[in-house]
Amino acid sequence: MTGQDPIEAFRIEAGELLEATEQALLDLSHDLTSRELIDTVFRGMHTLKGSGAMFGFDALAAFTHHCETAFDKVRKGQARASPELVALTLSAMDHMRTLIDQPNSDGVDSESADLLARLQALLDGAGAPAAVDCGEDAGHDTTTATTITAGPGQGWHLNFRLPANALATGTNPLLLLDELRELGATDVVADFDAVPPLDELDPTQCLMGWSLNLPASATRDVIEDVFLFVLDDMELSITPIADDEAAALAEGGPPDTAAVAVSPAPSEHAALAIAEVASAEPASAKAARGPSESVRVPAERLDLLMDRVGELVIVQSRLAQLAGNGISGPAGELALRSISEEVERLANELRDTMMVLRMVPIAALFGRFRRLVHDLARETGKSIELVTDGESTEIDKTVSERLADPIVHLIRNACDHGLETEEERLAAGKAATGRIRLSAQQAGGEVLITIEDDGRGISRERVRAKAEANGLIQPGQVLSDSELLQLIFQPGFSTAAQITNLSGRGVGMDVVKRTIEGLRGHIDMTSEPGKGSVITLRIPLTLAIIDGLLVRVGDNNYVIPLAAVEECLELSLEEDIRSRGRSMIQLRERLVPFLRLRELFATGTRPDPFQKIVVIATGGERVGLVVDQIIGSHQTVIKSMSSLHRSIPSFSGATILGDGGVALILDVVQLVALGQSHEERLRAAG
Repeated sequence: MTGQDPIEAFRIEAGELLEATEQALLDLSHDLTSRELIDTVFRGMHTLKGSGAMFGFDALAAFTHHCETAFDKVRKGQARASPELVALTLSAMDHMRTLIDQPNSDGVDSESADLLARLQALLDGAGAPAAVDCGEDAGHDTTTATTITAGPGQGWHLNFRLPANALATGTNPLLLLDELRELGATDVVADFDAVPPLDELDPTQCLMGWSLNLPASATRDVIEDVFLFVLDDMELSITPIADDEAAALAEGGPPDTAAVAVSPAPSEHAALAIAEVASAEPASAKAARGPSESVRVPAERLDLLMDRVGELVIVQSRLAQLAGNGISGPAGELALRSISEEVERLANELRDTMMVLRMVPIAALFGRFRRLVHDLARETGKSIELVTDGESTEIDKTVSERLADPIVHLIRNACDHGLETEEERLAAGKAATGRIRLSAQQAGGEVLITIEDDGRGISRERVRAKAEANGLIQPGQVLSDSELLQLIFQPGFSTAAQITNLSGRGVGMDVVKRTIEGLRGHIDMTSEPGKGSVITLRIPLTLAIIDGLLVRVGDNNYVIPLAAVEECLELSLEEDIRSRGRSMIQLRERLVPFLRLRELFATGTRPDPFQKIVVIATGGERVGLVVDQIIGSHQTVIKSMSSLHRSIPSFSGATILGDGGVALILDVVQLVALGQSHEERLRAAG
């Protein structure tokens, strides 16, 4: 047994299914005649309905059934796919999430009734259905275009047997029979010929078959849709009923058959067996354990992890044997050193493998914002297009989850403040549709996430006026463009003329900054009036372990993230004295500012005779850090700073060294910004 709560597993899989169906709906809003997308939405709802009923989410199954029926009508050309239907279905999917997470919350029933009433009203007023393309790519459902019906006065006779593993894969025969009864099925007869004696019975296998009659109003394609997800593996026979049988069916009489009428007991026992197999754990244990997170991991990554663990077991066996024989002489020391090197190699590989296991493509994060932009476009009345790039970039799952809210705030502000209305854009010579570009790329040990819009840009005058009115700066205070734009992230800051549902209260951008800094990240912003704004989030790839360069400054050790290190130079005592007052070095025909960490950290020690300059870079900017000694590379397990030290600039965390000492981790972005501002002051003074 895996010990995983089947209800929690259902919630996870249902969430993924809703996400995939939502993406199909958003694609459908741009191509309302796509048969493939319509089928995808229908199949997603069909699966959710069946799974929900199987796990006891009856309200979810009943609600989803009506939404599925609506798209079934669209599939059959009886209703038209429209932007209103897509928008209402998206709202219905939000309600489905509520029915999954909080099925017994207040107002659920009334909200279900309201949404279904609106859906029915929309379908009733849909008018003539639009033609749907049913080409070769539409799959096995191409029969919808040319519906096959039984002859006049005739019906259908069905014989079917599900795959033996149908119960284990989540198919509930009771639900299938209920759907057939909704189509008018009568005289349902069970076939127990393949059921073995009780002592040989496997309750996880479906061994029964069924036969039944259906009226002529049920078309062949409608019947096959009932078995949509098991059609390829099951036995299904659909034959027209002879005239005499059809007459008996029309009169309500049963056809001549020697089969035994189905009893509900075997199916109920089978359903009970499914529940027992799916969950054999005590209810008290489930209640005591809270919901757990999960990460989907490719099988090859798990295989790699198992290989590393296997090698570690072998090395441990060698070490135990060496300890048992005693370590003495050069041969014993050599064997011990060999084992130590093997353990070090395996520890490094296990670290890298475990870090990769938590990495997920950022596409999963970006996919959430398509719905957000769709809803914002309807709410603001603007035409907005979302473009994404770099979706294959991988990021730590924890980082990805914590980035969702900040990016939501930034996109909402871009839609409300940044993008103009269609009339304003056309008057400015722009395309009527505003564009928001969301991109990601990896740069060393960071992931750069960029939110870019082609709107009106940020008015420096309004920002300055608001900052002066709020007392954030003094009137006439000299600020660089970057410092002025950073004022937007101050608490309570907003340049909105009036409060709306989207913005104007000054709540959000300061939360964005706190969240990003909590991830040891930073925010860069540029804006050009009339052309738009670009906000770049610099986020570390992982929050756990980094490769670092261990250096000494005075009597203390510090770690510089190795991904930011470009090169190391020597700074002699003479050069150090000669550069006093300028703190600049020439590096390949370019002046690079450098900071003396001894002075910055006020160590109170004398410099070593031969100091070193570690050149670091981020975002295209470089700065040198003067240290006394470069000790070497260090695998750094990052520890968070205490609440008393978290606000100290220049440090992003701490780590414990092999001798038990503590080394502070330098904040590369803060130091580069400090070096660049130092360079600007020198140039202004020169």
